[in-house]
Amino acid sequence: METVQSEQTRIEKDLLGAREVPANSYYGIHTLRALDNFKISTHTVGEQVNFIKALAQVKKASAQANFNFGKLDETASKAIQAACDQLIQHPEKWSYSFPSDVFQGGAGTSINMNSNEVIANIALESLGYEKGRYDIIHPNDHVNKSQSTNDVYPTALRLASYYSFDALFVQMNNLIVSLKLKASEFQHVLKMGRTQLQDAVPMTLGQEFHAFATLLNEDLRLIKKTRELLLEINLGATAIGTGVNTPHGYAVKVNEYLNEITGLQLRGAEDYVEATSDCGVFIILSSTLKRLAVKLSKICNDLRLLSSGPRTGLWEIRLPEMQAGSSIMPAKVNPVIPEVVNQVAFKVIGNDLTITFAAEAGQLQLNVMEPVIAVSLNESLDLLVNAIKTLNEKCIQGIEANEKTCFDAVMRSVGIITLLDPILGHSKCDEIGKQCIAENKTIQEVVLEQGLLTREQLDKIFSFENMISEIAGQNYDEVHIAKAG
Repeated sequence: METVQSEQTRIEKDLLGAREVPANSYYGIHTLRALDNFKISTHTVGEQVNFIKALAQVKKASAQANFNFGKLDETASKAIQAACDQLIQHPEKWSYSFPSDVFQGGAGTSINMNSNEVIANIALESLGYEKGRYDIIHPNDHVNKSQSTNDVYPTALRLASYYSFDALFVQMNNLIVSLKLKASEFQHVLKMGRTQLQDAVPMTLGQEFHAFATLLNEDLRLIKKTRELLLEINLGATAIGTGVNTPHGYAVKVNEYLNEITGLQLRGAEDYVEATSDCGVFIILSSTLKRLAVKLSKICNDLRLLSSGPRTGLWEIRLPEMQAGSSIMPAKVNPVIPEVVNQVAFKVIGNDLTITFAAEAGQLQLNVMEPVIAVSLNESLDLLVNAIKTLNEKCIQGIEANEKTCFDAVMRSVGIITLLDPILGHSKCDEIGKQCIAENKTIQEVVLEQGLLTREQLDKIFSFENMISEIAGQNYDEVHIAKAG
């Protein structure tokens, strides 16, 4: 039966037949098919504004290169470029025109066709034509000229991912700064260090927080360095890396234009056939995010332990009180912010496994699983950005030290026997420590009972100034020592 067009729809045709498309929509029949086929999640491609921007940058560079090689006339090229500029400058305003689910088969073909249709219809309107006049500007024949989903989608994904890391770097840097400020604030707070959850030797709370900052700063440097791998692209490879349907020299020229548009130092792949099927860059990128997640989770585990109690735990620090902790136990407050960051870390670790499997699933000249790689990487980045911001602003910045609790724990700890090791010898210190534990006595009490050292000698060895000097050398000035005393 013949399809009849109404005032609210327009008729578009594809390989499978004709469909009515909403007359006011910038997407077309291929996007409509994707909407029908992929009802998987509650998230749409339009939510990924960096991806929309990146797709438009690729399409603009292609329009420039195609005009350069005489494959597009000036009118069509300029109209396509102007349409791309609208998406590049305000991608969030066009999110409704990318309504398909982020999960989809076809190696991203639906997403590429979606962008082709939107750009074609924006260009048509700018030239005074109605949407759907593909005889003037066609999604495939003009917007997608000299391209394939298999080079457009991977290139756009790399660009979008590159941009998305910027927000992560901002939040990581903010958290590192906050941890360093706490390290400075707590540099005079003497406490016990622990190994295997057992008393070890004295340290300062400042050293503990500075170590947290160093832990994350290492990852910041690593992720920034690893991100640069995204700048190798396969644009110009078309279907499988051979550059079929492109003029000679197209790949070099389109990359030059894309560099101008993005301001990045993009480079063509060493081997376009290899690059079209390989997703190795996402394995290593995801692994750096997993490493960051593991470290964040370790920090949060430590914060929960250090704040445990308040009466029967370590209680060396006080976390900001964010909400009531129990529906049954009065006066209980839980470490909810570190807990939620722990959970984010678990999800990022899971996403890393998904990306690993998806990268492995490439077959022959193409990996069709890139959409789930995009979904998983984007989710990990978004979760980490929000979790780090939350941890910083709602927890780290408001932490307070329980100085007396920390110092008292040091003075009654068996671990400080280590400071007597050079004087009394390891074996004798073993005996003293064992007696202290058995009789619930302090190191000072047992040493005095055995007449091994005088009270004056012990007071000097275990003085705040000496212990700070032992663990921190000259890093702590007299002002902080006097303040602590």
